[in-house]
Amino acid sequence: MAKVKETEFYELLGVEADANADEIKKSYRKMAMKFHPDKNPNNPEAADKFKQISEAYEVLSDQSKRDIYNKYGKAGLQEGGYHAGAANDIFERFFGGFGGFGGGFGGGRGGPPQGEDIMHQIAVSLEDLYKGKTSKLAVTRNIICVTCKGSGSKKEGATQKCGTCDGRGIRLIVKQLGPGMIQQMQTVCQDCQGKGETIKDEDKCDTCKGKKVVKDKKVLEVHIERGMREGQKITFAGESDQAPGMEPGDIIFVLKQKEHPHFKRNGADLYIEHKITLMDALGGTSFTINHLDDRVLVVSTEEGDVIKPGDMRIIAKEGMPIHKRPYEKGNLYIKFDIVFPEPKSFKPAQLQQLATILPPRNPAPKYKKGAENVEEVTLAHVTTEHKANGEGRRGEAYHEDDGEEGQGREGVQCRQQ
Repeated sequence: MAKVKETEFYELLGVEADANADEIKKSYRKMAMKFHPDKNPNNPEAADKFKQISEAYEVLSDQSKRDIYNKYGKAGLQEGGYHAGAANDIFERFFGGFGGFGGGFGGGRGGPPQGEDIMHQIAVSLEDLYKGKTSKLAVTRNIICVTCKGSGSKKEGATQKCGTCDGRGIRLIVKQLGPGMIQQMQTVCQDCQGKGETIKDEDKCDTCKGKKVVKDKKVLEVHIERGMREGQKITFAGESDQAPGMEPGDIIFVLKQKEHPHFKRNGADLYIEHKITLMDALGGTSFTINHLDDRVLVVSTEEGDVIKPGDMRIIAKEGMPIHKRPYEKGNLYIKFDIVFPEPKSFKPAQLQQLATILPPRNPAPKYKKGAENVEEVTLAHVTTEHKANGEGRRGEAYHEDDGEEGQGREGVQCRQQ
């Protein structure tokens, strides 16, 4: 067991002092459901127990509070400005509302308003999503000034209601537009900067200069789990900007997958294209694939398997790990592209030899040479000049269809009506 000053909170949750975050969360979930007052309406001891375990979880689930508790105990938490909140509020924040028990535990969450969330996009490679990765990212946010504890002033009572806006933070401005015409506008009070209160310069906190918050840089460990996908979010609850009288919002990292040069992903399946020669396609082939976890797959086709252009084959269970079930995987699909020999690469004798191996050619067409309706032509390769001439002829054909000048378009227009 880890060395800590007090063990009361750990004993309340039934975990060791070196328990990890998942063990603490799992134990709290189990005990909170067991001792919640609405589940034990005739047992006052259960209500007291619920408050105690909720207070314990509130501290042990927050690493900074847990560090203070481990070193100084509950006395250190009180000196640092922490006071146990309402047990029901902790329970609701953990379970996402009481509705999960069939609606028997009441309505929505109360307490102070919550600040805005901070969203960050984090670029990840397909390898990161396949193998999993932990990245340390530094974020800058506002935290409540420790010197003045968020009051903004050096002494008690120095903060006063703004006389200009009467503490509302906004002012109503009336503007004369003309005889009998006025315009009313709301604007942020410049004297208090919308805060509704003022502090004399000589009374402002030396650390935060009356702003009540200071900039702080914190390093967060972002755990990218195996099998996660683009667009998934990794949330750090309560790590956003702090402000007096408000619950801090969350810092949310949104995954953005970088394009991979070889693999394409579709859900839990992976796709890759592979070029093989005509001989490989007819007689079988063997090749290697460097997988996303640095393994080398030696791939061989089955004996007698003839691969046609565009054919697809599968390697079962070699796709992406399935999130939360990393030992289950999708499939890896390979699409084949056949590289045919270059023109005139075969000599007549070789072609004759191939003719004894390959299926026979299509029989030559029978026709009477010299007949009026028979014309012999030869195939040629298409060039850019051919394409350009084709475009021009299509334009000429269009004008020919118009008929006499001024009549073609009118005829179309008339028919549309």
